Amino acid sequence: MQCYSELTPPTAVTHSIVLPFTSAQSSNLVVARASLLQIFTTKSVSAELEHAQNSKLESSKATGHYDSRINDDVGLESSFLGGDSVPVRSDRSLHTKLVLVAEYPLSGTVTGLARVKVQNSKSGGEAILLAFRDAKLSTVEWDPQKRSIYTTSVHYYEQDELQKVPWAAPLSDYVNYLGADPGSRCAALKFGARNLAILQFSHADEDIEMDDWDEDLDGPRPAKEPSTSPVNGTSSSEETSFSSSFVLRLSNLDPSLIHPVHLAFLHEYREPTFGILSSTMAPSSVLGRKDHLSYMVFTLDLKQKASTTILSVNGLPQDLFRVVALPTPVGGALLLGTNELIHIDQSGKSHGVAVNPFARQTTSYGLVDRSDLELRLEGCDIEVISAETGELLMVTNDGKIALINFRIDGRTVAGLDIRLVAQEAGGFLPRSGASTLSKLNKNAVFIGSEDGDSLVLGWIRKQVQSTKKKGRVHDDTLDLDIDEEDLDDMDDDDLYGEGPTVQQSASSASGAPKSGELVFRIHDRLASIAPIKDFAIGQALIPSEDESEANSKIVKSDLSLICAVGRGNNGAVAVLNRNIQPNIIGHFEFPEARGFWTIACQKPVPKSLQAEKGASSMGAEFDKSSQCDMFMIVSKVDLDGYETSDVYALTGAGFEALTGTEFDPAAGFTIEAGTMGNSKKIIQVLKAEVRIYDGDFGLSQILPMLDEETGAEPRVVSASISDRYLLLVRDDSSIFVAGIDNNLELEEIEKEDDTILATKWLSGCLYEDTAHTFTLETTDKGSKPGESVLMFLLSGAGALHVYALPDLSKPIYVIEGLCYVPPVLSAGYSARRKSAKETLTEILVADLGDATSSSPYLIARHSNDDLTIYEPFRIASQDSADLSKSLHFQKVSNDRFAKSPAAVAEDEAEQQPRMAPLRKCADVGGYKTVFLPGASASFVIKSSKTMPKVIGLQGDGVRSMSSFHTEGCERGFIYSDSNGVARVCQIPTADTTYAEIGMSLRKLPLDCNVNSITYHPPSSTYAVGCDVMEPFELPKEDDYHKEWQQEKDLTFKPMVARGLIKLINPLNWTVIDTVELEPCETAMCVEALNLEVSESTNERKHLVVVGTAISKGEDLPIRGRILVYDVVTVIPKPGQPETNKRLKLIAKEDIPRGAVTALSEIGTQGLMLVAQGQKCMVRGLKEDGSLLPVAFMDMSCYVTSVRELRGTGLCLLADAVKGVWFTGYTEEPYKMILFGKSSTVLEVLNADFLPYGSDLSIAACDPDGGIHIMQFDPEHPKSLGGHLLLHRTTFSVGAHIPTQTKLLPRTLPPGHELLDGGDSEDGNNTSASSQQAQVLFLASSTGLLSALVPLSEQEYRRLSSLSSQLVNSLTNYAGLNPKAYRAPISTGAVGRHPPAVDAGVGRSVVDGALLARWNELGADRKAEVAGRVGFVGVDEVRATLEGVMGTGGLAYL
Repeated sequence: MQCYSELTPPTAVTHSIVLPFTSAQSSNLVVARASLLQIFTTKSVSAELEHAQNSKLESSKATGHYDSRINDDVGLESSFLGGDSVPVRSDRSLHTKLVLVAEYPLSGTVTGLARVKVQNSKSGGEAILLAFRDAKLSTVEWDPQKRSIYTTSVHYYEQDELQKVPWAAPLSDYVNYLGADPGSRCAALKFGARNLAILQFSHADEDIEMDDWDEDLDGPRPAKEPSTSPVNGTSSSEETSFSSSFVLRLSNLDPSLIHPVHLAFLHEYREPTFGILSSTMAPSSVLGRKDHLSYMVFTLDLKQKASTTILSVNGLPQDLFRVVALPTPVGGALLLGTNELIHIDQSGKSHGVAVNPFARQTTSYGLVDRSDLELRLEGCDIEVISAETGELLMVTNDGKIALINFRIDGRTVAGLDIRLVAQEAGGFLPRSGASTLSKLNKNAVFIGSEDGDSLVLGWIRKQVQSTKKKGRVHDDTLDLDIDEEDLDDMDDDDLYGEGPTVQQSASSASGAPKSGELVFRIHDRLASIAPIKDFAIGQALIPSEDESEANSKIVKSDLSLICAVGRGNNGAVAVLNRNIQPNIIGHFEFPEARGFWTIACQKPVPKSLQAEKGASSMGAEFDKSSQCDMFMIVSKVDLDGYETSDVYALTGAGFEALTGTEFDPAAGFTIEAGTMGNSKKIIQVLKAEVRIYDGDFGLSQILPMLDEETGAEPRVVSASISDRYLLLVRDDSSIFVAGIDNNLELEEIEKEDDTILATKWLSGCLYEDTAHTFTLETTDKGSKPGESVLMFLLSGAGALHVYALPDLSKPIYVIEGLCYVPPVLSAGYSARRKSAKETLTEILVADLGDATSSSPYLIARHSNDDLTIYEPFRIASQDSADLSKSLHFQKVSNDRFAKSPAAVAEDEAEQQPRMAPLRKCADVGGYKTVFLPGASASFVIKSSKTMPKVIGLQGDGVRSMSSFHTEGCERGFIYSDSNGVARVCQIPTADTTYAEIGMSLRKLPLDCNVNSITYHPPSSTYAVGCDVMEPFELPKEDDYHKEWQQEKDLTFKPMVARGLIKLINPLNWTVIDTVELEPCETAMCVEALNLEVSESTNERKHLVVVGTAISKGEDLPIRGRILVYDVVTVIPKPGQPETNKRLKLIAKEDIPRGAVTALSEIGTQGLMLVAQGQKCMVRGLKEDGSLLPVAFMDMSCYVTSVRELRGTGLCLLADAVKGVWFTGYTEEPYKMILFGKSSTVLEVLNADFLPYGSDLSIAACDPDGGIHIMQFDPEHPKSLGGHLLLHRTTFSVGAHIPTQTKLLPRTLPPGHELLDGGDSEDGNNTSASSQQAQVLFLASSTGLLSALVPLSEQEYRRLSSLSSQLVNSLTNYAGLNPKAYRAPISTGAVGRHPPAVDAGVGRSVVDGALLARWNELGADRKAEVAGRVGFVGVDEVRATLEGVMGTGGLAYL
């Protein structure tokens, strides 16, 4: 059997909502990415500061051409004009950034989000209502005590009896949508054909609350009577936040609700009221039906479970698809159609606007003609950005921004206007459609996208300088009674420019932004690689003229994963690698180096200047972060084992030896080095002493390691340095703590506590708590540097002790069970007796993050170099000053395993007996990070929008590493590998991200829709199939449709795709050649095939083959072409050496019937297999440029993919609606033979082989997210001699439907059973088994990358039992069942007709998503589960998972 593992998280944003979730005062953005729930908070960052920090990054972005900061000159000037202008300027100069709070994987597909106000929630905030596919609802709230979400209710409406009729389609075939009452009295889930589930929420008596009481109209508010109902939690039966739910048939509400379209709850009604859009007949664009939709408003009586119709509007256009409820003062609902917008108020009065010329043809409804806008509203989304002024933001499907303004006359709506935002004002920034819109604050909105990066879009309002001051006054006092005031002043009219006065500027959409208009700019983005259309494995070229090519290859992976991602103008090529691949600034042989420490310090002040200025004032403002490193101390071990240390002066990109100082190289081996005393003193920690130098390495003090009482001289093992304190851990397990005084002299701090003296200490570190995460309450004045320094100590028994320096009399916090690595650490944690422990060797507390946000984390290092990461958090308690009650640590999920010890060479282990400590780096490529040296060299990287991720450094093992910040290498690092080569490097950050998907990700925008990509090995280039949209015209030359020649020229033409073939050179990832296809012709598939080009010499050549489809409307048949290109070398353009390749057409073949949908190599003679229309043909390339067919097989409908098991002639043909065909191909004679077929009702998107030993499995992916595992076994009695494929199992991947698959070689960790000969029954030898190790790589439309790994029988049994145990041991968020999530769909065609003859014997694919959470368990729980499953111990579980999970099987990426 197989194991399905997810390699990266999904990146497509499907839903979002803004609400106070973590607390009553917070503002959280909750984002759903199909099966991943993320909770963000927002942070305001100065725009000027961000621009200064990220100018290089932003200049490389495609959207940088329209950066609206350049339009803010007026705002810049007005910031100095007076007190009233300052708040306006401060608002406009702030960028809204997202900061991740938590994320949770869900065993389900989110289909809706809603916010609900609940009583007595633990956090004081609101609850989230989650809707899942197949009619499930979950209510989750935030638990501040555990810093996690918890489920308060789960509701299932998928029972068969609710469907009522036997012919109803399965729930997954219907569009289910969720709506919640703005007053949080109930929520409604429409599911199935016409079912409405009503979920009630418990509240106090609404009549007593009287939130809508108006004292001016209704008189004085009556006194509130005290409630006699018991408080929640005090009654005998505990009250819940929800009441019982019930299901209504829409036909019971009104008989005309036969075909519901959409519904939404409306604002400002005393009872829950919703508007629903429906019809009595099915909408159809071909039957001539017009204006048959109706909009009805119902008010619900929850107690009586009844409803009342209060409004009905009939004769609405049939292309309406959504209801958007609007808050006061506008009120009512806005109905969205593909060609119009219609507003219906509370009284049923409507105002509509036609946005394109098609509206006149599709409806007779009365609309204001704005056909000049030429908008296509299919798939658009709308969000209210100013409820007071009636201003709405709309993002169309092609990425354009439009503003909708309501004209309000008194308390009624007089009309609405639509205005496109100009490109210069940021109107095209989204670049593609939005899947969700959520307003974050008064000048920022979140635009979630399934087609590209999701954006935080901010805006400012352009105003002339003279009206700024007056505008600020009215902005502060704006309320609903503004119409009663006398607004005769024209300046006041200009102030509310977003109202009716802006309609005159609709014609200025192409000009520069005018006064009062909104100017948009990007504040933040969530990186996405969704959807992945295609991918290829190829080389990322290295400049050959560089003399360091051989050395550069060591830090570059052999291959890269190149993906065609995005949709529309968001199309891009993404380059992915498992590890960080640094840019090398310089390299040199340095075999004796064992440690690096770079130092930035202050030069000593001459005595003559000290007399004039106080020494304390000199250098008081020294900013260490902005200073370049000046010196580097290197510890060395020569070939004879002699230990020395040297100091070097740093230059632009290198360093040179520093002489003429008091630094003594023969003093010994340096353990640690740094600065103290505001960087005035340089500290060198040796094994036997500590040396203190001035800024120019003048020796000022020596502190020996001598115990005066016993005369012992313990050796220093490790050290930690802060600005004011020094911590040493010595070989006798004692510690030495020293502090620096005002005279900059180092003195030992007396250890008053007997616990410190008696305890054996393994490791320790110092942390300066500037954010007061651990320390007590802060003061308004803040704290000076060095005041809040904490000392963390790890004892030999595995306990964590925390001291607040300089007080060593008593620890402020003690955790006895750190060695048990439980999911949540607290002072009161206690493990069971004889519980299993982890062997911890080192701890480090350090800040992780980027320039936007950083926070401290506790990192525990295991003896096998695995890392456990804890995030500290404080909870509100009665005694918040007591850390033992308020401070907790929560484990961060980390599925990365360090390399097995067997992977470390023996000679390397001999050369490096000591363990290199974790290295804290304040700024490497803009990240605050921690580096893990050793055989598994890795960075712990976290951005503001992600959790910490452990990402490896490409290359060999690392002996030592240090940050390296000079003018020639800004924010870089230097390291020495296990081969003795030192490198000065930088992390690529200009267009590369790391923590977003846990891999190195570089996106290269192409500004067009990207469909396919392939790698051409001889030229090391990539051919990409793209398309652009262009207007469609009916072919005038058609003889059968003479009337087409009389067609008048349309002003609003339909858009069709036209294909492009682009050639990309990975030297600098630029497009070097573009080939345009014919009009209406698109590239369906692009493959690089090794074909025979000469019949006489049998010469083979790699050629780029393109299969196309020519579609000129539904009245003409589809035609196709096969185009064969060679990549030839030409003379490059001047100054552009990368443009030395071109595509040359060498053969083409027209296909009169059907498109060319799939291509593959076949056989051993250099022929190709072509899926053309309803046939699959084997064709050979002739020397005259034609493609000769030699064999064929008739197919059924539409071939989605063809695969050949390389060199065997075994082929797999997948039909879109008729299942999978397993065929064979022979060359003497040329013939294709059908071996076996699956069920003929199986819909297949793609299929591939998955061999393992002597077994050949077939994986077929259907559009419902099911992966069907089938097998060809002619000896099985149910297969009828092999004519029928055997169905082994079906596994559901949810929303992550594979769009492309590829069979890749699998790399195995040392000691794997396949390398040892395995336990296969046929007794394959070692070499054969290792060569046959393969993995099926899958890419999905949600941006998730996954792998299907074949398992041996023993591995399958163990891992299957392990996953079953993990279901009960792990937290299942939102009350979902992981087993039910992975179970195949039992309804619909697949349930009635199995994919093939069932021979599964109850087996299923192992869920690797559960196995990836193995490290979330504590040590004792791990040992218990491992024993139950049958493993010898936890180490054996780890070794098994290492060979199956993650990207370890793709070590060449």
